[in-house]
Amino acid sequence: MRIAYARVSTDKQELYRQLDALERVGYDKLIQEKFTGTQKKRAGLDSLFNTVRLGDTVIIESISRLGRKTLDILSTVEELKEQGVEVISLKENLDTSTPTGQAMFQMMAVIAQLERDLTVQRVNEGLASAKARGVTLGRPIMDKQKVKDALRLYDSGQYSVKDILRITGISQGSLYRKLKERDSKQILTSIIEDTEKK
Repeated sequence: MRIAYARVSTDKQELYRQLDALERVGYDKLIQEKFTGTQKKRAGLDSLFNTVRLGDTVIIESISRLGRKTLDILSTVEELKEQGVEVISLKENLDTSTPTGQAMFQMMAVIAQLERDLTVQRVNEGLASAKARGVTLGRPIMDKQKVKDALRLYDSGQYSVKDILRITGISQGSLYRKLKERDSKQILTSIIEDTEKK
C-alpha cells in the first residue's frame, strides 16, 4: 500500500501544495496533520506508524515534513525501514528502495552524526572554559532558611505564590518542588504508621 503523509506546522498554513504533489504520484491512503515538526510525538505520525505494514511505501512531498531536526527525520525513516517500509520524498527525489536513495540516506546519517559530535564537543568546551574561570556548575544550592520561610508562608494561606517568591527570593519551580517532596514524605510516613498499627 502507498501511504501519503502531509504536514504543516500551524492551523493557519494550508496543505494544498503538498496534497497536489502527492495526488500527482498517487496513493492509497492519506494521513495529514497540522502540528509543529519540532516535536517527534505527533498524532499524525503515530497514525502513520499504526497504519504501515511490511512492504508498504510512505510518500512525502519533502523530507522536512517528517520533522525539523535531521536526527528526528533519520530516526523516523529508520523506524519505518525496520518495519519493512520504504520512504519516497518527492522534492529530494529520495527513494530508500533504490541504491541512490539508500546512499542519500546514509549521507544524511553521516551529517546527523557530525551534528551530534559537534554539539557534544561545543558543550564540553563550554564546560571546560567555565570551570577554568571558576564558575560553579550545576544547580545552585538553595538557602535552607529561605525554603523553610517559603513553606511557612505558603502554609499560612495569607500570601500568594507571587508574594512568597518576592519575599523569599526562591524560584517558583523550587517552591513547587519542595512542596511536592514534603507531600511525598508525609504520604510515606502515613503509610508506614498505618502499617505499624496493623
